[in-house]
Amino acid sequence: MSSSYPKLHNATWPGVVGKGSDEEPFISLDDMIDFTSKAEVNGRKFDGVDLFISEPHVSIDSTDDDLKALAENLKSKNLVAGSIVAPVWDVTGGGSAMGSDEDKEKFLTQVRKAAVIGGKLRDLGVRPYGVIRIDSATDVESWSKDPEGNTAIIAQTFKEAAKIASDHGEKLAAEGEICWGGMHSWKWMLRTFELADAGDALGFQADLAHSMLYLLGYNAEEHRILPADFSWDDKEAFAAAYKEMADALRPYTIDFHVAQNDGTVHGSGSHDKTGKHCLADDPNGKLDVAWAAGYWLNEPDGSPRKHIEHICWDGCMFPNATLHKQETWNTILAAMISVQDAHGWSK
Repeated sequence: MSSSYPKLHNATWPGVVGKGSDEEPFISLDDMIDFTSKAEVNGRKFDGVDLFISEPHVSIDSTDDDLKALAENLKSKNLVAGSIVAPVWDVTGGGSAMGSDEDKEKFLTQVRKAAVIGGKLRDLGVRPYGVIRIDSATDVESWSKDPEGNTAIIAQTFKEAAKIASDHGEKLAAEGEICWGGMHSWKWMLRTFELADAGDALGFQADLAHSMLYLLGYNAEEHRILPADFSWDDKEAFAAAYKEMADALRPYTIDFHVAQNDGTVHGSGSHDKTGKHCLADDPNGKLDVAWAAGYWLNEPDGSPRKHIEHICWDGCMFPNATLHKQETWNTILAAMISVQDAHGWSK
C-alpha cells in the first residue's frame, strides 16, 4: 500500500519565473493548475499546488472574492494549496532584508500580506498545511561589503518577519538559494538562523537543486565541502559531503522541494548563479532524487519528520514548449512518487 504522506505538490511559479517576454510569455495560474490536475502515473495524482503570491498569478492585494474563486478552482480540480511564496523583492513591491528602513518595511509588509492570504485560504478549506517562503532579497555582492554586519541585519529582519507570520498562525521558510546574500552558503545560512533566534517560527526550505550547490562552494568558495578536483564518479565522497551539509541544516528544515540539478548554475540579474533546475529525467542530473530526499525527510534514525506534511516539485526557467507538454508533468509526478514511496508515512 502506498503512503499518504508527505502529500505531493507541484509548483505554479515556473509559469512566472523567467517569463514575461514575447518569446516566453507568462503561463497562467489556471493553466498551471490544469497541468497539475491532469498529471497521472499509474492512477496516482498530485494532491496540490504551491503558490506564488504575485501578479500575474495571485495578487498580493487579492480581494476576498479573488481568493474565493481560487479556492473554488482548486476544489474543482481536487487540489489544495500548500506553501506560498511571499513577493519580498523590490521588483514585486518588497525590499532588501538588509536595506534601508523603507526597504525592510516593504519586506515586512509583503510577509504580512502573504500571511493574511495564507490564513484566508485556510479558512476557505483549501490550505491544510504549508509555510510562507522568503529569502533575503539581496544579492551576494552587496552583502559581501560587510558579511557579519549585513548578516546580522538580515537576521533581525527575518526575526521581525517571523513574529508577524507567527501572529497570523504561519511559519516562514528561508530557501537556501546561493544567489541570496546571507543564505548563499550552508554556513552563512546557519549563521543567519542562529542570529535570528526566531524559534520554530523560522526554518529552512531545502531545495535539492539549490542545496546541492552548497557542496561546491559557488559564491562561497571557503565553505565548499567537496574538493575542487572532485569527480562525480566518487559516490562515497559525495555522500559524505551531502550528509555533512544535511545534518547541519536538517534541524531547521520545515519545507522541502524535490528538484534535479546537473552541478551547474543558471540565472541572470538578481538570480545570477543560482541552482540550475533540470528536468526530472535529465540524463545529466547528478542527484539520486529519492536517496537525497531521505536526508531531509527522515531523522538520522530513519524515522519520518512528520511535521513536513507535503513536498513540492520546483523546476524553473524551462522553455514554455516544454512546460506545455503534459508528459513533462507526468514525469515530474513520477519523481515525486519515488520520494513518497521511499520515505512516506500515513497518519
